[in-house]
Amino acid sequence: MKKRERLKARKDFVNVYRKGRAWANRLLVLRALPRDLPHYRCGFVVSKRVGKAVVRNRLKRRLKEGLRALTVQPGWDLILLARPPAATASYHELREAIVNLLSRARLLDGADPVWQQAREER
Repeated sequence: MKKRERLKARKDFVNVYRKGRAWANRLLVLRALPRDLPHYRCGFVVSKRVGKAVVRNRLKRRLKEGLRALTVQPGWDLILLARPPAATASYHELREAIVNLLSRARLLDGADPVWQQAREER
């Protein structure tokens, strides 16, 4: 992820938690807040309940990679929060969960082939 696409500051996380909307599935929770930016920013939350440091860091890398290839609409602050079952999920299950949440939130660009595939599967 590019530096400008990262959500790092505590005040930004708090702002998204307080004012944003949430969507959830078995593996992840997505929180989103519209912003006046020409790009989106994303932060990742993986608590100690998910596993030890190695597991948490691997999960964050998988989430970043799953999001990297998607075309997310600009102007949003996003937080992806991992639930404990995400620790044992495969990369493809995580990617499918990310696509599911972003499409439910209507944040995926319609030209994205993964989004089209997700719509066809329903």
